[in-house]
Amino acid sequence: MTSNSFISRRQYLLHSAMGFGSLALGGILAGEERAKPDGQPHFRPKAKRVIWLFMRGGVSHLESFDPKPALNKFAGKSISETPHADVFNPKHFKDLRVVVVDDANGKDRKTIYPLQTGYKKYGQSGMEISDWFPHIGSCADDIAVIRSMWTTDNNHGAQVQFHSGRHMLDPRVPTIGAWINYGLGSLSDNLPQFINIGPRFFDKRDGHYLGPAYDAVNLKVGSKNSLDYAVPHGSMNKAEQREILNFTNQLNRLTSEQFPADPVLEARIKSYELAFRMQTAVPEVLDFKNESEQTRKLYGLDRAETRVFGQQLLAARRFSERGVRFIQIMHGDGAAGAWDNHSGLRKGHARLSKQVDLPTAGLLTDLKQRGLLDDTIVVFATEFGRTPGSQGADGRDHHPFGFSIWMAGGGLKGGVVHGSTDELGFHAVENPHYVTDVHATINHLLGIDPRRLEVPGYKRLDKDFGHVIHDIIA
Repeated sequence: MTSNSFISRRQYLLHSAMGFGSLALGGILAGEERAKPDGQPHFRPKAKRVIWLFMRGGVSHLESFDPKPALNKFAGKSISETPHADVFNPKHFKDLRVVVVDDANGKDRKTIYPLQTGYKKYGQSGMEISDWFPHIGSCADDIAVIRSMWTTDNNHGAQVQFHSGRHMLDPRVPTIGAWINYGLGSLSDNLPQFINIGPRFFDKRDGHYLGPAYDAVNLKVGSKNSLDYAVPHGSMNKAEQREILNFTNQLNRLTSEQFPADPVLEARIKSYELAFRMQTAVPEVLDFKNESEQTRKLYGLDRAETRVFGQQLLAARRFSERGVRFIQIMHGDGAAGAWDNHSGLRKGHARLSKQVDLPTAGLLTDLKQRGLLDDTIVVFATEFGRTPGSQGADGRDHHPFGFSIWMAGGGLKGGVVHGSTDELGFHAVENPHYVTDVHATINHLLGIDPRRLEVPGYKRLDKDFGHVIHDIIA
């Protein structure tokens, strides 16, 4: 196979109006000479798939899943006037790239800002959750809250770090979704392994040195054109499109007979076939007309404030039951993300939590009713928390030293709180977990040993692998 003949076939496909054949081609050409995993779990898994909900901008742990009454007790005082002045001691930051400097520049952030909403205990577990998340609170006995997360980036590049484990200033490495895409075989012949829904800003790729084959396929739920390149150009119909695909495959098979040592031609043909089938399969998944009115209300499709996120989560359930391994949903538009409430936190978080609370609880309820929660991991995460002190008059700043996420479903305990921050919610002090501990836990539940996925020529750091959080596994 000469390079000229190869390029001409490539160009023929890309310009033959097949639609998004280019999307599949870009992926399948990546890393063609590298031996790939066999797609089988390394040990018996507890889960099959992941629905990853990420709140962009930094949700305040203090007004969500780690409420701190001490903020009301010390409101208006500087931190140094409380018994917790030691939170600024450099000893607390020895493992972090970012440090807090106790000087006048940070004075406004050190005046304790009271809780902006109430909280109460939910479920038999008595889990304390803020009044902004009552519907998720109703699912308290199904979720495992981790209140002791930490990361090392105090700006929104922490979104990259939460997904990859590396600081944004480090060389980019594959994300958790890419690694799962790389390590496990597909559960569907008609749909991609890894999907992203919602805005991305700091890093729009996932595969990096694994190659674009392991990037997420981006979908726009609620849009007429949900998938880029999914509609054939011009007036080409399905039969004409199939003829072009068949002809392209014939060329590839002729080449495979001439050059049987080429290890990737069959994979390339399968990729073209998948691209063709996705043009029918994706719109079918995103067509909700057969969903009951009860299901629509469960996700909040009947309410203006919850409709968009509700549609995305209903799509996630439909994709998951059809075999998509990793469905990543990003909430919060804008470069930093809508949850970045340096001012107007009460108004901003109240509005945003109303958008996600009911649909998220609806997703958990729906998965549970359908028997899917037992083998589906649901993650609700954000890049960092918000400061105990105020920023300006009515906001909170970025806070990577201690924050909360929660997980539910496949192989996880429900109704548990793991780890803790100090009385002010400043530092993770009990069972602290770097962000890749979440990755390690997901990999473990899916039956993946990430050390067996290492790629020759690329060195992963020990922290990239993380540590499994065994205390939250059933």
